[in-house]
This record gives sequence, C-alpha cells and structure tokens, in this order.
Amino acid sequence: MTKSSLDLLWGTGDRPSRGPKPGLTVDRIVTAAIGLADAEGLDAVSMRRVANELGVGTMSLYRYVPGKTELLDLMHDRVQGEALPDDPPPPTHWRDTVTALARTTLDLYRAHPWLLRVNQARSVLGPSALRGLELCLAGLKGPHGMGLSDPETISVIITVQGYAAGTARMELQASEAARETGIGDDAFWEAQRPYLERAMLSGDYPLMAALADDTFSRETDHFAFGLERLLDGFETLVDRRRKGPVDEGKKGPVDEGKKGPVDKEKKGVSGA
Repeated sequence: MTKSSLDLLWGTGDRPSRGPKPGLTVDRIVTAAIGLADAEGLDAVSMRRVANELGVGTMSLYRYVPGKTELLDLMHDRVQGEALPDDPPPPTHWRDTVTALARTTLDLYRAHPWLLRVNQARSVLGPSALRGLELCLAGLKGPHGMGLSDPETISVIITVQGYAAGTARMELQASEAARETGIGDDAFWEAQRPYLERAMLSGDYPLMAALADDTFSRETDHFAFGLERLLDGFETLVDRRRKGPVDEGKKGPVDEGKKGPVDKEKKGVSGA
C-alpha cells in the first residue's frame, strides 16, 4: 500500500497536468488491467502490457498510476464493487446476509480468479471495500441482526469469506491442473479406477468400500452444505447470546450481581 493508492481510490490525488487527457483515464487503465488479468492471469499484468492493450506508450500510464502496486489496489477495489447494488433493499434476516456474503464472495472469485493471487492480508480499503462492509454490517447488526459483539461480527465475516475463498481456490486448482496437464477430470479419475477397485476388494478399506455409489457425485453441492452448517453454528451462538450472559466455565445463565451461575432458589426451582 502507498499513499498514492489511497489518493487514487479516494480521488484526492493531483490530476496529471500533461498528456492526452481525453484519451486516457485511470478508469480506462484499470478496466484494461482487469480484462488482462481475467483473460491471462495476474502475471500477465504489467504497466507495459496494459499500455499495449490501450495503444499508448508505457510512460503515459505513469502520469495516472505510479506503478503496478497501485494498479493492483485499484483493480481490487473496482471488482469488489461489481456486486454491490446501487439501491440495496432493507436487510431482512441475518442468515440472508451471511448467505449473500458467501455466494457473492464465491462468485467474485469465480469471475476474477486472479484475486486469489492477491495478498489481501493488508488490503487497502477503498470506497467499494467500505461500502461492501457497510452493507454487510447493516444486515448483521441491524434490527434483524445477530446481536453479537463488534469483534464477533467481524469474525463472522472473516469466517464466511475464508470459506468461500477456500472453495474458489479448490476450483481454480482443479481448472489449472486440467489446463496444465491436458487431462480432464473424467480421464484423471478413470486412470485411477483399476487401482482403486483392487484396493476396495482387498478388504483393507471396508468403510470406503461400503460407501454408496453416489458418494462422490458431482450433483452434490458441497458449498451449499457447508454454508448451511456454518449458518446453523452461528445460529447456536446467536441463540446463546439472546438468552443472556453465560458463565464460560459452566453451562447456564449468569446472575449479574454475583457474576456466577444463578442458583436454583433464585430461579424458583426446588431442589427436592
């Protein structure tokens, strides 16, 4: 990250005083770079290559974008804004917000696989990134939200985004393997069939041999299954929070005055 990235993202930087102003803009440069990355991968993106795509000299780009680092920051923020609605509907239930976050994140990686190559550990927060987070928080902390603490809410977002990124990464690796080897999935698994059949007949793997024929069917939506389990897990936490503070060492509500488990007499329950 550089100050130049922030200036460009937030429109606070100086505009170029020289060069073909009508013919070249930051937006055109970013659009060309994204198109190049989508078509050929992140390694194909360089200032020289982007300039060639635009039909201008390489030095012309530097009047608008200082270098590739800043260009990547601009590309990242641009694509993050693609799925953001101009007029978002009011949030409904937090489960809908989490589901939308998971699926839009997966769709984003599928549309722009090069994003998986970008180090997002310290991403520059531009307008699109902040707007996306604001919309997400509106669903997670609004009237129909989860009722979690702020750190917990951010943990939910990180967990869901990480789950979607993991799925997208597996899909990308499968696609790259097929492209690099020239062997599709069907041919890859068919080559292993004789060895696997012998292994199953050996008696050494009884549980695997007993698996149903459709166990590894492509019809199974593993992403949807995992997402539902995440939602169910979050639901358990949300319900626990709504029931009141809990003593982490003991299961049960806490008496705020004593900071300990509520005794049976206070709850009106006889010990007999």
